[in-house]
Amino acid sequence: MSISISNSLPTESPAAANSSSNSAPAPSAQPITSAPADTVKLSESQQIHQLYNEGQKVSQIAFNLNITVEAVNSYLGIRNATG
Repeated sequence: MSISISNSLPTESPAAANSSSNSAPAPSAQPITSAPADTVKLSESQQIHQLYNEGQKVSQIAFNLNITVEAVNSYLGIRNATG
């Protein structure tokens, strides 16, 4: 499992796209181009801390990332605890 954050430019609103004038023909539609989405790839350690800070239990994080509970505890600095 990986977490990614993306940011893309807003596209034209449906109301603006559907509005047309009855007296003149509509101009030809230009394709909307957008900049590539910004993405961030988090390391396993960063993913664990992010998920833990979002309130997920250690056992959920271990299951979702396909790693052991002990590994999650190690990343979080938790000793002798179970999720």
